[in-house]
Amino acid sequence: MKTVDSFDFSNKKALVRVDFNVPLNDRLEITDDTRIKATIPTIKKILTDGGSCILMSHLGRPKDGPVEKYSLKHLVAPLSLILGVQVKFADDCIGQQATDLAADLKPGEVLLLENLRFYKEEEKGDVAFAEKLSKLGDVWVNDAFGTAHRAHASTAVIGRFFTDKICGKVMQAEIDNAQHILESAEKPFTAIMGGAKISDKILIIERLLDTVDNLIIGGGMTYTFTKALGGNIGKSLLEADKQDLALEILRKAKEKGVNIIMPLDNVCADDFSNDANRQTVDTGLIPDGWEGLDIGPKTIELFKETVKNSKTILWNGPMGVFEFPNFATGTNAIAEAVVAATEENNAFSLIGGGDSASAINNAGMGDRVSYVSTGGGALLEYMEGKVLPGVAALD
Repeated sequence: MKTVDSFDFSNKKALVRVDFNVPLNDRLEITDDTRIKATIPTIKKILTDGGSCILMSHLGRPKDGPVEKYSLKHLVAPLSLILGVQVKFADDCIGQQATDLAADLKPGEVLLLENLRFYKEEEKGDVAFAEKLSKLGDVWVNDAFGTAHRAHASTAVIGRFFTDKICGKVMQAEIDNAQHILESAEKPFTAIMGGAKISDKILIIERLLDTVDNLIIGGGMTYTFTKALGGNIGKSLLEADKQDLALEILRKAKEKGVNIIMPLDNVCADDFSNDANRQTVDTGLIPDGWEGLDIGPKTIELFKETVKNSKTILWNGPMGVFEFPNFATGTNAIAEAVVAATEENNAFSLIGGGDSASAINNAGMGDRVSYVSTGGGALLEYMEGKVLPGVAALD
């Protein structure tokens, strides 16, 4: 696999698939630029070599063609500021204007194309659409690990039209860090699995049972485990059809000598809102009409103790509804514990994208752990052992 550092981009027009699917507020301002900043080293290497960059990305989930709020033109000013280069913009990702702007691009210049998903052909993996995109550049760089699990036109299919297919720095870092966790994790190895559903995490949990020493289970999925074990969960989140699966996970963990650590207490609410009435109860004792929205203080201490004594940590999924400040205590405490283990115990810590990445970045601690993935679903699928189309296309 060719990498950015091993390739000379001098006088080359690099067509770079980036993941600029960033959150925007009502004023169409970026609220988290982590994904943009992650791609800067790749872009700067190309420009420093004397090449030019044609950036292509998706933003949001437009259903029927162009939508103002999903236009990448909103990213031009902040991207120019971050890069220190005035970024040009094509109001289409194919067509005459895009072709002309790409053809006129000089070494050191950057062009951003309009949202790829304004064309249904992108998500369909349309070959003709991929070929049109390919004509804009001399070489293809895939630096969008977050979409690598999709066989879309720009993330995988386009590779067949290039001799030089190059792995970007984000893509390379994601793969290297995931491989470190899977193949050379120092013990004790603790995986923290949160989030809403067991069904979303079952494959990675099953794979991790072969390597981890401790498996911490938090977030909404804990209530399915609690219910399966005979506890009362009130109106908490429940995957009723996954209770047998929960018990099977516990059985396999015991069989493999994995220490499963589950909440001792929960913070529950009488409504799904930040301002709801709250009470803390022991696990399995949530009253009818109430729902668990965070882990309690006894659980926080238990989880923190395990995390702080670990040498390898994988964290994927929040401990509660961290979007509500009153129910973010558990998630923030885990973030602090992961940072403490990294800084004080020299642990290797990988934050597994999605909500976990948002939580640690929002807490201002993203630069105090070993690696924060921008991948989310792609990272999970890679660690589950699946072949990612966007990675395979680089070989």
